[in-house]
Amino acid sequence: MGFFDFLTEKIAVDLGTTNTLITHKGKIAIDAPSIIAVNRISGKIIAVGKEASAMRGKIHKNIKTFYPLRNGVIANFDLSEKMLKILIKKLSDLSNAIFIKSYKMIIAIPCGITKVEMRAVKESARRLNAKKVYLISEPMAAAIGAGIDVLQPKGHMIIDIGGGTTEIAVITLGGIISGQSVKIAGNVFNDDISQYVREKHNLHIGENTAEDIKIKIGSAIDTLVSPPEKIPVQGRDMLTGKPKQVYITYKEIARSLDKSISQIENSVLDTLSNIPPEISADIYKTGIFLTGGGSLLRGLDKRFSRVTELPVYKGEKPLEVVVKGSEMVLKNLNKYTSVLIHND
Repeated sequence: MGFFDFLTEKIAVDLGTTNTLITHKGKIAIDAPSIIAVNRISGKIIAVGKEASAMRGKIHKNIKTFYPLRNGVIANFDLSEKMLKILIKKLSDLSNAIFIKSYKMIIAIPCGITKVEMRAVKESARRLNAKKVYLISEPMAAAIGAGIDVLQPKGHMIIDIGGGTTEIAVITLGGIISGQSVKIAGNVFNDDISQYVREKHNLHIGENTAEDIKIKIGSAIDTLVSPPEKIPVQGRDMLTGKPKQVYITYKEIARSLDKSISQIENSVLDTLSNIPPEISADIYKTGIFLTGGGSLLRGLDKRFSRVTELPVYKGEKPLEVVVKGSEMVLKNLNKYTSVLIHND
């Protein structure tokens, strides 16, 4: 241990399209929407995270909200850096430190990211005073965070449904032998819900409302054992332009999401059809692990199980497994060197 190692903090980052999670000292210190509000005239940052998210659809023309990440990758590097810098400053120990600290940082990235995008992610982190930057694939981090021993010679399948992408991967011996990054996930589900409400109820709703509907009554199947009650939804009447309220049921949401979920199912089946038979035998025993915020959709595990004819398991806190798995790797680098992505 070097003399100045006490000035180096370890930070794990799940830089997601919808939410950014950061761990520090063994705890999830930051859990914030990946959104930033900017003054269009001055370029000044108005708000980041929850404060910026609350502004969506309620701001005047001089302020604009941005999602710096799209489909799991950085779409605006300048804004993503600024957003991450502000979120890291919110870590109390770092913001109150007498000395300027550097970080050892691990960042979870999608399977389908290119080498150019990987280098860009690393450069962004280094400009934030990161002394060393490690990259790990999201499904690998999710598997480790879910308690799977990924270093063993046994096949495991992970489906990690985030905001921008669904990561599908088959893992064994610390590596991904087959995987896909599908650009259908939570944000597409929100769009599906908005479109359905617009077409069936002549009601125009915003992003926040669609997300709220998904959380309250979202379902992947139209027959639930304990179904949620129908909920009131407010928006603008497409015919009259007046404010309007309608009631929507979980069965309607299941219908609205059916096409998108079917596309994810096809990708899962395609991945299963391209793995060695010995790994198939393992997955028949170990089943499929479902993680990410999208896994909270009611009945999704049952639907995947019905299609694949395999057991499907959900963790207690599926939103946190990627960042927790990343943190475990950062704390045990000697053990997990093989799971890191080396692109230099």
